[in-house]
Amino acid sequence: MKLLKTISLSLVTMVSMGTYAQELDANLQIRPRYEYRNGFKSLMPKGENATSFISQRSRLNLNYKQDKLKAKLTLQNVRTWGDVATTTQADKNGIALFEAWAQYDFDANWSARLGRQVLSYDNQRILGEIDWAQQGQSHDAAVITFHPKNHQLDLGFALNANAENLLDPKTAYTTNYKSLQYAWYHTQFSKLKMSLLFLNTGYEFEKSIGNLEVDYKQTFGTYLTFNDKKWDTNLGLYGQTGKSNDKSVSAWSASANLGYAVTNTFKATLGYEYLSGKDQDDSGAKIKSFNPIFGTNHGFNGFMDYFYVGNHLNSVGLQDGYLKLNYTQNKWQFNIIPHVFCAPNTVLDASNNKMDSYLGTELDFTAGYTFQKDIVATGGYSQMFGSATLERVKNVADASNTNNWVWVMISFSPKLFTLK
Repeated sequence: MKLLKTISLSLVTMVSMGTYAQELDANLQIRPRYEYRNGFKSLMPKGENATSFISQRSRLNLNYKQDKLKAKLTLQNVRTWGDVATTTQADKNGIALFEAWAQYDFDANWSARLGRQVLSYDNQRILGEIDWAQQGQSHDAAVITFHPKNHQLDLGFALNANAENLLDPKTAYTTNYKSLQYAWYHTQFSKLKMSLLFLNTGYEFEKSIGNLEVDYKQTFGTYLTFNDKKWDTNLGLYGQTGKSNDKSVSAWSASANLGYAVTNTFKATLGYEYLSGKDQDDSGAKIKSFNPIFGTNHGFNGFMDYFYVGNHLNSVGLQDGYLKLNYTQNKWQFNIIPHVFCAPNTVLDASNNKMDSYLGTELDFTAGYTFQKDIVATGGYSQMFGSATLERVKNVADASNTNNWVWVMISFSPKLFTLK
């Protein structure tokens, strides 16, 4: 807290002493979340017990503006309640930088942003903030933006290393991607909005002893949205090519949603997503499984995170059919989302016989209440009804066990001050 107080006072002093038109605002987020996990991410193994804990995100956001200059600094601490022995012991997680960037606006159409920043586009399927995760997701990058009326083009670049080395470290950089480049274009035609994305990511690996190489994988596609009175729809289509760990990549995904506002308070959305995979009896080296890469994957394919949240990569793919029912009334919001999951590619049993493609059904229920604009409480209950095929995919013996998940979260987001 002393560090946060020192930084805040220093910035206040700089603003008050400045001679240019300046603005500084500071806001805080405290977000504790209780979770009861009984089959979260994977089917509950026989003989194991459920677990529960409380995690917390604490963030301080500082936003600064001066004519054509903007800057943001976000400090955060992410911890589990009780992860240190006593209140007097130093927090082992410490304070980390979530965002630290500066942006210069050259004119009304051109700007450049450098530093640690969130890269979030469209429905966040490929590039997202992952705000559900207490630590979130940000990138050390440079982004150049061209944004005339009804158009926007972002060009992003990143280069990562473990340290300021004098010589080649002779070991592969595996903390993150080695390099990244992307182009995102967005435009609007009346009620239709269209985005185009090209993303090139390079990962370093040791091809042989002492021989380091970087393989580049390309993710490209489009995201379309259309709104007309009570109807709204969106369509996403992406492909992946290139190489990964010396293996060629050929994968794709498609998604579609159709929503209808039945009343001012009730909306229904029917959706489907397909992510390509690979047959378990396919012995070829080619990677055919689509990877959502930097997406906010918790928001897709069920809230229990059985698929693509640190798992299910290079697997049999996924088909996800779902129905979203949303009801809002005053300060309340309720959602019910049933998912039906199937494997688009072959799953084999222990005797190498082809299994049924049905993986399971997940039911997600969430509710939220806004006490005031800066205090929001949310919670949810989810249950997975898994199949024998899901047992095989997850390598868990008994899907008949009850698999459920409960969570409750409160977000406090007060504005501390604004100086002009």
